[in-house]
Amino acid sequence: MPIERISIGYKDLSMTFKQNPLNNDLIALRNENAIARSIRNIILTSPGEKFFNEDFGSNVSKLLFDNLDPLTALEIKEQITFSIVNYEPRADLLQVDVVPDYDDGEFDVVITYKIVGVDAAAQQLSFALQPTR
Repeated sequence: MPIERISIGYKDLSMTFKQNPLNNDLIALRNENAIARSIRNIILTSPGEKFFNEDFGSNVSKLLFDNLDPLTALEIKEQITFSIVNYEPRADLLQVDVVPDYDDGEFDVVITYKIVGVDAAAQQLSFALQPTR
């Protein structure tokens, strides 16, 4: 008898709070999109910003005003790794790469992870972090 694989589906609400025109329900993000959005939200949330969970988030936004160098890139990588491992149980983190982009004054981030319980290939999320006021 073959072994059955049980797959878990993940679903989050879109932060735009727009309605689906077909059923007038809120738009939902599923599996890959839900996890990717959650990881970005965790990284961009500063500790103390989320009510009743003051440790949630990462200090990445504060580090963006430090020197644009490999040492700061390493600190950002450590913050991202710590935050994802502690606050996103649906993602199994494989690798985080943070590279300073001296020409554009930003850090290029590439996060590779697998979604727990979903039979899918490893996912890759990439974005740039820039200091903003």
